[in-house]
Amino acid sequence: MSYVSCALRAASPRRLPAPWRTPRPFGSAAGTTAEKSVPYQRTLKEEGPGSGEPSQPPPASAEVVVVGGGSLGCQTTYHLAKLGITNVVLLERDRLTSGTTWHTAGLLWQLRPSDVEVELLAHTRDVVSRDLPAETGLHTGWVENGGLFIASNKQRLDEYKRLMSLGKVYGVESYVLTPAQTKDLYPLMNIDDLYGTLYVPKDGTMDPAGTCSTLARAATARGAKIIENCRVTGIQVRTDDFGVKRVHAVETAHGTIQTPCVVNCAGVWARALGRLAGVHVPLVGMHHAYVVTERIEGIQNMPNVRDHDASVYLRLQGDALSVGGYEPNPIFWEEVSEDFAFGLFDLDWDVFTQHIEGAINRVPVLEKTGIKSTVCGPESFTADHKPLMGEAPEVRGFFLGCGFNSAGMMLGGGCGKELAHWVVHGRPEKDMYGYDIRQRFHHSLTDNNRWIRERSHESYAKNYSVVFPHDEPLAGRNVRKDPLHEELLRQGCVFQERHGWERPGWFSPGGAAPVLDYDYYGSYGRERHRDYTYNRLLGDEYTFDFPPHHDIIRKECLTCRSALALFDMSYFGKFYLVGPEATKAANWLFSADVSKAPGSTVYTCMLNKLGGVESDLTVSRIHPGDTDSPLAPAFEGDGYYLAIGGAVAQHNWSHITSVLQDMKFQCKLIDCSEELGMMSIQGPLSRLVLQEVLDTDLSNEAFPFSTHKLTTAAGCRVRAMRLSFVGEMGWELHVPKVDCVKVYRAVMQAGARHGIANAGYRAIDSLSIEKGYRHWHADLRTDDTPLEAGLAFTCKLKSSIPFLGREAVEAQKAKGIFRRLVCFTTEEKVPMFGLEAIWRDGQVVGHIRRADFGFAIDKTIAYGYIRDPAGGPVSLDFVKSGRYELERMGVTYPAQAHTRSPFDPDNKRVKGFY
Repeated sequence: MSYVSCALRAASPRRLPAPWRTPRPFGSAAGTTAEKSVPYQRTLKEEGPGSGEPSQPPPASAEVVVVGGGSLGCQTTYHLAKLGITNVVLLERDRLTSGTTWHTAGLLWQLRPSDVEVELLAHTRDVVSRDLPAETGLHTGWVENGGLFIASNKQRLDEYKRLMSLGKVYGVESYVLTPAQTKDLYPLMNIDDLYGTLYVPKDGTMDPAGTCSTLARAATARGAKIIENCRVTGIQVRTDDFGVKRVHAVETAHGTIQTPCVVNCAGVWARALGRLAGVHVPLVGMHHAYVVTERIEGIQNMPNVRDHDASVYLRLQGDALSVGGYEPNPIFWEEVSEDFAFGLFDLDWDVFTQHIEGAINRVPVLEKTGIKSTVCGPESFTADHKPLMGEAPEVRGFFLGCGFNSAGMMLGGGCGKELAHWVVHGRPEKDMYGYDIRQRFHHSLTDNNRWIRERSHESYAKNYSVVFPHDEPLAGRNVRKDPLHEELLRQGCVFQERHGWERPGWFSPGGAAPVLDYDYYGSYGRERHRDYTYNRLLGDEYTFDFPPHHDIIRKECLTCRSALALFDMSYFGKFYLVGPEATKAANWLFSADVSKAPGSTVYTCMLNKLGGVESDLTVSRIHPGDTDSPLAPAFEGDGYYLAIGGAVAQHNWSHITSVLQDMKFQCKLIDCSEELGMMSIQGPLSRLVLQEVLDTDLSNEAFPFSTHKLTTAAGCRVRAMRLSFVGEMGWELHVPKVDCVKVYRAVMQAGARHGIANAGYRAIDSLSIEKGYRHWHADLRTDDTPLEAGLAFTCKLKSSIPFLGREAVEAQKAKGIFRRLVCFTTEEKVPMFGLEAIWRDGQVVGHIRRADFGFAIDKTIAYGYIRDPAGGPVSLDFVKSGRYELERMGVTYPAQAHTRSPFDPDNKRVKGFY
């Protein structure tokens, strides 16, 4: 028997702090000879056919083929069957749960800093604790022993208080406990260094074999086929008459299954399966480990523990504990073996030691507790620590359900349900933007091995870090830089990363703060960066209070409001929709009427068939160019220029492309995002300054709002658009990348005597929320409709022109709006960031989606959707009649609801009337 403390000593010959210096038996072998085995009474390793033949012959055809019999594969198959897809086949190369699921810890925590994930976790819990037992009469192995989150500092406890407030919106019972209360709940715990804890009584654990076998039983009862010992050897892809690649069949060692749809739930092996279809699957395999202790007296019925600051978890395992965590130096699985099924790796104690230290500190009895077994197996991790889901952009009908970052069991039920709905109906029920493979990564990144490796490492290493509002990655940076990058860097620009782009965040008066090559936080023998200015500036903002750079951002905002500011928005997506049926496509794609005369620019939404908002963007009607250039391309037929926020450009590209393919419109989409820069000059003095730079009349009569024209700036051809994202008079200049620096310098020179300043996206966030402008995927998502979001004006309902989502919007308009986006302000100047609970007359009616501080009105501003607890429609009278409070970290603040923007509600400033 090996002891936890012995394992610590075997791995770490350094001098140890008390209490580990007391003499005790010690041997280097003690920590490395513990048995390799999972702590479950039952696995599926020995069950099923032993001959190597498939458990049943593959059928000749299927509506859907799911590949991979782990948590996600079983959950997806089960939910497909529940949706009535009886001709669904699950193929597993070995036995169900092989690979990763069989050895997973199976923890389920109900609270995470995402409203969608809270909903996904709730469904998983319902499936394993209620639905499956009711359907099958079988116990899945669900144990509801509760969860306890440990806070060793104020920031961590603040994060937990934010989770508690969000939990109230969804009915998740949770309590913030004092150290003394924590000791009463968990007598074996050391509380000397505790700041407090968050206790969630109905968290629990799942049994992998019990859950998956019960899912399989329920799915097959509904007609699904589950075939074990059936390896996939190929994916047949065919190109249709319109040049679109589509899934045709799945090849196995025992026959070919014709199918239009494959769901890749192969975990660590998903990347190899994707290659069979020509699909990039951006994930990496890593060793992930925990150890199982011998019996511990008094541990029975204790809640599971997550000590985030020690990067360790303690899972109750009957009368023992499983101890694991996330280290800064995980071991990559460099060569993924095709035949690895129910194996385990040898545990590297040098890597695992830090978890033992954290565990002993939290539960001191572990120091004298034996280690019964070690569990170290393969798991898949992704660049943003989110699963990869949805239809792959390269091949229609090829779906992903993989890369779950150790959360495949807890997210499996919710994600399996959404993935099944995606397959059947073409889209998920919930807003799955954060998981959608089409949306999160630019196509240049999904096969960039260095970028995937760096970002996946950082995501793993920071898995237990506090999720701060303004944090940025250090890994995988400087991949996409716009033409003004070096110019702005020299002027103190602190960059943010979005979709691979470096975009301006804010401007530091302290000078340049370059992002350096990734140092892996000093792991793997790499030297950690010293005097790293960018990292220091990020660290300064690790707070849930107003950040230390609050006044700098205030100055950028107020300069824009009183004089003018220049915003580099070059990371924007810039697409052209051109061709004989471009207008037909535009009428169908865009909710607003964009088929106006060339020179017009229209703010519009794109909707899905349920009326949810897939995007908001500007669409400009254009003439064909004389020569084919990124600024004015040559084309036949009609043409439209689309400008879209860079963080969601890939999503827009994928959405538009899918619609064009499905509707078979005779037109094409051209991406000129890399060829054009974009700078926006906004403020009361913007016309005065730009009139010196642009060779065109900028008066209201000659250049009204929502129009554009080709002109010259500093001798360079540009497209000028009179638009605003911040609620001021201003123009965007769309400029060929070779001319961007020249035009930028000309504008800054002309504006110097008028007080022009650079400003970044932190200022845009504040200015735009102050004006009431929506941000897609903050206060506007795929599960929000224009009517709910106050954007009915973007829908051409008074015309007879059909558009995607029109029927759903008309039906909602007739039925009534049962959820509405509302603007709130608080008199007390408190920072809010989203996820705060909204109280109306003493009842929770929603949560904040987006919040910031408005410097011109000098108030906190927050937007969130509210419902009537009685189930009735949410009218403007309902909004006005309530008494509101916003709950931030367990404390409520009186709030005022607004039905119009609190800043310039009459829209005079954007039209040039000051």
